[in-house]
Amino acid sequence: MIRVAIIGGIGSGKSFISKLFGYPVFNADNEVKYIYKKNKLCFKKLKKKLPKFIKTFPIKKNELISAISSNKKNLKLISSIVHPLVRDRMKKFIIKNKKKKMIIFDIPLLIENKLNQKKDIIIFIQSKHSKVLARLKKRPNFNKKLIKNLKENQVMLSRKRKLANYVINNNLSVNIIKKEIKLIKKKILNERNSSRY
Repeated sequence: MIRVAIIGGIGSGKSFISKLFGYPVFNADNEVKYIYKKNKLCFKKLKKKLPKFIKTFPIKKNELISAISSNKKNLKLISSIVHPLVRDRMKKFIIKNKKKKMIIFDIPLLIENKLNQKKDIIIFIQSKHSKVLARLKKRPNFNKKLIKNLKENQVMLSRKRKLANYVINNNLSVNIIKKEIKLIKKKILNERNSSRY
């Protein structure tokens, strides 16, 4: 099984590109949403640490946004409770898909949280600032202050790009991107037979 990690800045189109690979995707953002919706233990821990903000179960996004916007340190506090739960779900995902040729990781803080392994194939998604902003504005609860806090929490994009085995330009048409992904998949699967594995 080959592990492919899709990385890039916030709003670069990581989830869109991940789906185009056609292999099982571990989407960290979706996992976090699931945890907020279903995990009562997570709710109790967050409520204990942030009683002024976290009041209802399932955990509401606007309560989390208020907590992060009021104090940047709250993002680290929330992460310290949520990330171990995401890691557990990631382990289960890997076990479930161990017989697949390839699995895709769509994890915004993959590098920051040291979730990558040496053999992982890293693909960096490049996107114009104007396109990123247009995507972010379409999101519910768009909040400039929150976006700034999340951006600061990600490793510098130039450093991320240097770590990548491949770069996909997400400013091109969908058809061109699909062709590029097809070529990258072919290269990755061919490399599996090389000394790298």
